[in-house]
Amino acid sequence: MEKRRLGDSDLMITPIGVGAWAMGGGGWQFAWGPQDDKDSIEAIHAALDKGINWIDTAAVYGLGHSEEVVARALEGRSNRPYIFTKCERVWDENGKIGGCLKRDSIRREVEASLRRLKVDVIDLYQIHWPQPDEDIEEGWETMAELKKEGKVRWIGVSNFNVAQMERARKIAPITSLQPPYSIISPEIEQEILPYCQQHGIGVIVYSPMKSGLLSGKMTRERIAAFPKDDFRGNTPHFKEPLLTRNLMLAELLRQIGARHGRTTGEVAIAWTLRHPAVTAAIVGVRTAAHVDGIIGAATFRLSQEEVDEIARFMAEHPVQV
Repeated sequence: MEKRRLGDSDLMITPIGVGAWAMGGGGWQFAWGPQDDKDSIEAIHAALDKGINWIDTAAVYGLGHSEEVVARALEGRSNRPYIFTKCERVWDENGKIGGCLKRDSIRREVEASLRRLKVDVIDLYQIHWPQPDEDIEEGWETMAELKKEGKVRWIGVSNFNVAQMERARKIAPITSLQPPYSIISPEIEQEILPYCQQHGIGVIVYSPMKSGLLSGKMTRERIAAFPKDDFRGNTPHFKEPLLTRNLMLAELLRQIGARHGRTTGEVAIAWTLRHPAVTAAIVGVRTAAHVDGIIGAATFRLSQEEVDEIARFMAEHPVQV
């Protein structure tokens, strides 16, 4: 599988990586509902066996559980992938989540992540959210210190805007940005992607299938049956008036994929990878079978005519809230 250099690092990563958000399981504020750890581990093994060489997780996913699942999946594996994780989202004894970029907090977080992941060094350590904004400088200074100390190899940010990245870059280089990006949510094309290109910042996008909406597997019935702790059921794109448009878009992607023997999800992911500023896409998988439905996106390329076809659909069906 093709590999691409991530920003200013020596990390040569495959165009898609394993997203471990849903692997955190149920029972926390931003859960995707219950998840069987056995399925998660099998999904990771399937992805690695097919050539994917990196996993993206975060301390907050399942309040530490996702990192523990990743560690279990990698026990005894000879082809160990790069491990990317995140700090800044912290929680109290009641599971209430907040943001903290104070030096002492980040230092506690990195030690906890190293312990849960059972590694001596984290390949890419990222600030999950730029919150609170006034502490970005303190947080990024701490990240740079961790890199110098060898706790982490490279440092990146997630969900930062251009002004926030500019502030961080005055302190230390940013290896990568992790923003949301999909056909449904293309906002970063305006300023953020050009800025990353200009400054050599790698981009690993998340939610290329918009949390499963563009996977080809989403239906009204499935959404109606979401467990109570699946956060997606409370988000605007899974409700009317947007849901009808989004399911119509998924059908268009299915038709495009059918011309090439590709899945709906592979078309959605390939759309994000077409942008020259995008290094790779994080793709959530919950079972080994899910891997089969997305792995082709690493090599599939949309034609300009197909990109234009998608653009016409979006222009004809603007968001109306």
